[in-house]
Amino acid sequence: MQEKTKSHSFIFPKTPTGVDGLDEITEGGFPQGRPTLICGGAGCGKTLLSMQFLIKGITEHNEPGVFMSFEEPSDDLTLNVKSLGFDLEQLKKDKKLVVDHVRVERSEIEEAGEYDLDGLFIRLGHAIDSIKATRVVLDTIESLFAGLDNQAILRAELRRLFHWLKTKGVTAIITGERGEATLTRQGLEEYVSDCVIVLDHRVIEQVSTRRLRIVKYRGSTHGTNEYPFLIDEEGISVLPITSLKLDNEVSSDIISTGVPGLNEMFHGGGFYRGSNILVSGTAGTAKTTVACYFANEQCEKNEKTIYFAFEESPHQLVRNMKSIGVDLEKHIKKGILQIHSSRPSLNGLELHLLTLRKLIKEFEPTTIIIDPISNLISVGSEHEVRSMLVRLIDMLKANNITAMFTSLNKQNDTFRPDLAEESVSSLVDTWITVRDMEGVGERNRGIFIIKARGMGHSNQVREFVITSKGIELLDVELGPQGILTGAARQSYQFKKTMSDIKLQNEISRKDREIARKRKVLEANIEALRTEFESAEEELSILKATEELQEKLSSKKK
Repeated sequence: MQEKTKSHSFIFPKTPTGVDGLDEITEGGFPQGRPTLICGGAGCGKTLLSMQFLIKGITEHNEPGVFMSFEEPSDDLTLNVKSLGFDLEQLKKDKKLVVDHVRVERSEIEEAGEYDLDGLFIRLGHAIDSIKATRVVLDTIESLFAGLDNQAILRAELRRLFHWLKTKGVTAIITGERGEATLTRQGLEEYVSDCVIVLDHRVIEQVSTRRLRIVKYRGSTHGTNEYPFLIDEEGISVLPITSLKLDNEVSSDIISTGVPGLNEMFHGGGFYRGSNILVSGTAGTAKTTVACYFANEQCEKNEKTIYFAFEESPHQLVRNMKSIGVDLEKHIKKGILQIHSSRPSLNGLELHLLTLRKLIKEFEPTTIIIDPISNLISVGSEHEVRSMLVRLIDMLKANNITAMFTSLNKQNDTFRPDLAEESVSSLVDTWITVRDMEGVGERNRGIFIIKARGMGHSNQVREFVITSKGIELLDVELGPQGILTGAARQSYQFKKTMSDIKLQNEISRKDREIARKRKVLEANIEALRTEFESAEEELSILKATEELQEKLSSKKK
């Protein structure tokens, strides 16, 4: 039982790679004290990944390193990585890094029956011992054996090199060029390496994408898929997301839509925090306006927001929104709103996703808007678009980020949704549609809610107008043939107003007539009362006269 417990608690020793995302794929980094082979064609990023491994090891983990180059001189290497913010000269002065260029010329090599790497071992061993290096890079190994044709010697020395690196206890990266039928030209390095990573640079439909795959990793589990990676001003970043478990936390907090009148269409008064919202519609139905209203509402509450615009530049977006009373510029100056504009064809789908992931990590937003996702179809197939959108939504949910997507629909007579809409509609929590409602010689806009998970919502189609004061949702007007919009609404409202005026006039006339009749009635009552009082007075006089006569008659007797 104790032995089983020990085996389960064993942690395979690994060295952090220093590459964003790669530690997640390798589940901790490269094998510690063992050689790792990185192979690929020209322009894949082998040298850059290796150099980043050394630099990050020095700056983040205080692990000195040795970079031995067989192709590029030290000065060229220093200049090439300076644009990424890596100062090799300073690290050399601090005795943290050794960069050694070993020049190997085929014309200077003669095979005399025995060829060994003892000279290289002495040179490399001295560099390692001089700064007590724990990380080593050999770039590239093909150049070291470029002058050898004897395969037996070559293979023996390759094995010896890898064994020597292991005995030194350094975590080593060895770069190699791809062979025709093998991962490397010699076809042996991948077998003697403990970890093998293949880099690939491909162009599909004029869009360039770099990908990484771990072929093997002795003693450890690892990600087995192809992962896109990006080379930018900060170095290499890898996208480790392939599929995520649906175990993310959810929030019951309600956030406002920002659109006046739209909150009332949701029984909860808005969206759930961390949910995904799709706003779809044809061109000119105010999808971007709805998205900007939501962004403005979030920024007003000091919520960090990133807006990805694939159709408008930041300045154009700010200007257009200002014309309807939405000031996005103040939020940009305040630093809580970032607008990133680019054409979808700038990167492949995966690199767009990787860029978004980097921005989330750096800016830590609570809200993200992508306008529109339908433009991404131009840089990927149907399967790739679906895969990318699933990864995107899973990533946003894992970070509890509220996201709004807009999607452009084509104008057609069929009810079949477009690709982007169909791909994402079942994944999003809330789906709002804005559409044209054409009448006699006019075009009006309507908005309605198709679904809202976990919340009741209105089933009405609300007409809305956009003025210099912004969006205004109009009250629903029902006519004999259904909902009235545009001129029909105005005509109906005019007729209703006229009918109300006529009714009011008729009521006033009736009131006046009743008042007159009341006066006549009161006059008649007063006349009858006067007549009654006169008759009553006469009767009293007669009674008094009769009593007087009776008194006189009694006295005479």
